[in-house]
Amino acid sequence: MKIVIVGGVAGGATAAARIRRLDERAEIIIFERSGFISYANCGLPYYIGGVIAGKADLTLQTPESFYRRFKIMAKVNHEVTDIDTQNKTVSVTDLKTGTSFTETYDKLILSPGAKPILPDFYAENERVFTLRTVEDTLKIRAFIEQKRPKTAVVIGGGFIGLEMAENLAELGIKTAVVQRSNHLLPTVDCDMASFIHANFRYHGVQILLNANTEKLTANGEQISLETDNGNKLNADMVVVSVGVTPENTLAKKAGLALGVKGAIKVNAKMQTSVPDIYAVGDAVQVKHFITEQDAVISLAGPANKQGRIVADNICGLNSEYQGSQGSSVLKLFDMTVATTGINERQAKASGIKYEKVILTQNSHAGYYPNATAMTVKLLFEKGTYKILGAQIVGYDGVDKRIDVIATAIRAGMKADELKDLDLAYAPPYSSAKDPVNMAGFVADNIKNGVVKQFYFEDIPALRERKDVILLDTRTPFEYMRGRADGFINIPLDDLRARLGELDKTKKIYVMCQSGLRSYLATRILMQNGFDAYNFAGGFRLYGSIKNEEMLSKQCYSCGMYN
Repeated sequence: MKIVIVGGVAGGATAAARIRRLDERAEIIIFERSGFISYANCGLPYYIGGVIAGKADLTLQTPESFYRRFKIMAKVNHEVTDIDTQNKTVSVTDLKTGTSFTETYDKLILSPGAKPILPDFYAENERVFTLRTVEDTLKIRAFIEQKRPKTAVVIGGGFIGLEMAENLAELGIKTAVVQRSNHLLPTVDCDMASFIHANFRYHGVQILLNANTEKLTANGEQISLETDNGNKLNADMVVVSVGVTPENTLAKKAGLALGVKGAIKVNAKMQTSVPDIYAVGDAVQVKHFITEQDAVISLAGPANKQGRIVADNICGLNSEYQGSQGSSVLKLFDMTVATTGINERQAKASGIKYEKVILTQNSHAGYYPNATAMTVKLLFEKGTYKILGAQIVGYDGVDKRIDVIATAIRAGMKADELKDLDLAYAPPYSSAKDPVNMAGFVADNIKNGVVKQFYFEDIPALRERKDVILLDTRTPFEYMRGRADGFINIPLDDLRARLGELDKTKKIYVMCQSGLRSYLATRILMQNGFDAYNFAGGFRLYGSIKNEEMLSKQCYSCGMYN
């Protein structure tokens, strides 16, 4: 059996190695358009920033090592330009010599990945970059080493854009991020993104939100950028990172069925609409594990799994892809941001009625040194308590907690059942009630009517009502340092003695710093005949969002680049 694979990296290289492990006699050929057969795509920004020191550290396999280990012929700088599905051949061009030839196949695997979106304003220039391949990385690093840029603009606030901004800033380059929407990192909701914004600004990165880039112009040794709201920025270099789109050129020419965003349609076995042709990775359409809707999810983990599944099916095993839920983790300076499943925007778009829990917990026992705060946001379906997704922003231990919740989603656990998980505990690593358990406790309290919640978006309307009392249960010192407008202060420890100051005919909406003291206050109030609600996320979340609202209005006139 002869297997031809178009594209290496995560999906193609994984499929090739798995086929060899299952079939020692198969003839396997990989054609890779770039000069690298298997490389650490997710590590590219860190090579630019110097965190990954050597170019060789990015290369997981070379054509020579691939052949020695697996007896797989890997041909780099070879581009497959056409597929003849009737005669089962591919047309290949050697990009170094310019010669072309035809290769036959019994099974064909497409792993072309995705390509950067080049918006209308994109202009070819030695100071304007995109980042997708090792070649792109080497080009950017060489530019930085040779030209020593002092300023940079990153257009786009997704994974690659934010990692690039971090690494450029760490090199001492004054960096700005221009984002078309109202917050960075679209996998999180706006409230959680406020922590990211604060972290970036703390590290000297300027953020321009709701700013749609309209024009890039070469201006001597700088690039001038103009946005639709009249902002003009000048920088020594620009990185365009507005997203990627499935590389479907070959599939489209060959008549393969395409789906969402032009991605290649495949079934659960990763088979395309044409017999004996499979596809994997960023170029394919998958089922979202939560919504069961068609989606394109460009992540390395799913690509690797899909490569293995294709190999299994080609070699006679029965293997199916169960869908993607978009689990991800991102380092942003000293902060970690992690997500799994869907966020509020996606839940609304899918017509899913949901509830949410937002809580702040320590990464480990508070009495053990260096505990740091993490904010956990858990979404679950109203009524069924099916977990829809989670977002966590913090420092230590964020990746551990998101993986626990991602596993719970796969296992079909309900939100309130998170309280029953038996998780490892020692003071340096966690608390006896882990943040994941705590999210389950809150969901369980909601389910049983022990607590009722309100959210940031409810507060403006509550301030206008005459039938409510807004209550802050923090200490007078905390209240003096910063408070939400309209909230009166009665510290938790004084509450029982001061219940007579509160009108039982009014609903009471309670806030504290993290949500714990306000929860305790609602329990006191509810058991004394009051109708009380707890603020999800605490003043820590409220203050972060309000601060972001203020700064986002000012950022256009801060003068860093104007």
